[in-house]
Amino acid sequence: MAARDVERGGTKNRGSNNNNNYFYDESSGDTHWTSWLIPAIVVANLAVFIAVMFVNDCPKKITGPNKACVARFLGRFSFQPLKENPLFGPSSATLEKMGALEWRKVVHEHQGWRLLSCMWLHAGIIHLLTNMLSLIFIGIRLEQQFGFIRVGLIYLISGLGGSILSSLFLQESISVGASGALFGLLGAMLSELLTNWTIYANKAAALITLLFIIAINLALGMLPRVDNFAHIGGFLTGFCLGFVLLVRPQYGWERSRTHTSSSHAKRKHSVYQYVLFAVSVVVLVVGLTVGLVMLFKGENGNKHCKWCHYLSCFPTSKWTC
Repeated sequence: MAARDVERGGTKNRGSNNNNNYFYDESSGDTHWTSWLIPAIVVANLAVFIAVMFVNDCPKKITGPNKACVARFLGRFSFQPLKENPLFGPSSATLEKMGALEWRKVVHEHQGWRLLSCMWLHAGIIHLLTNMLSLIFIGIRLEQQFGFIRVGLIYLISGLGGSILSSLFLQESISVGASGALFGLLGAMLSELLTNWTIYANKAAALITLLFIIAINLALGMLPRVDNFAHIGGFLTGFCLGFVLLVRPQYGWERSRTHTSSSHAKRKHSVYQYVLFAVSVVVLVVGLTVGLVMLFKGENGNKHCKWCHYLSCFPTSKWTC
């Protein structure tokens, strides 16, 4: 039960009528944690973006009337010309200097730390605000339900999974952003719904709503200049982690344990929860291990999957990839 979780700092919320966890039957009265990790991550991302813009120092590096920085009144924090970066942010060179994901540096210069550092960088203020608003919307609810340790692990490991898949398939460009970690949280929400199926009051509505949100976001990832491989890698990693870290006792377990004899008490977890847990652990360990081995051997994922490039950018008459 979450009420006996080792993560402290929450307050009990038993039988509350103002239930903000949609579709969820909280009759067992789980602990309602105070969310501080997600706000801290948001603040950290904002601080990193300010530091990147300080290092970028557009006015010092770009001169001339045709190459004017955007919002020059901000001084060294002004943005690169929109032709170079339409997202109101720094140059690609600055992002690479500050830790962007770049295949050659990871593989040939042994800078594996970029698999994690890229999660804290953003291409521009539009990119940053979009990701942070999504993180607040998704992450705070999860942290309130499951605590900071489990949500933090999902966020970091999913970001790593997204970086690995991105590096395997996108080897000619740099990649930044928290999108892989965000999609990991979405994947964890889906697996949490499936593994804790019995405790949801409106199962079909919850599933349809979540699948719709996931489908829209993955579809948007097929637009040009969007790293959908980071999205997919993060989502799959988070999906597996949800079966491992977000398991709840099945519906009625607390009540049966309290009101019936121990010989007739309902089992805390059902068989399918144990099966999903075991399968997910194996898939997660094997997947991350194989991905890392392929990456550091210099493998190109596109050689093993000829059609996979369409997952990141689908060419149409309106744009090319």
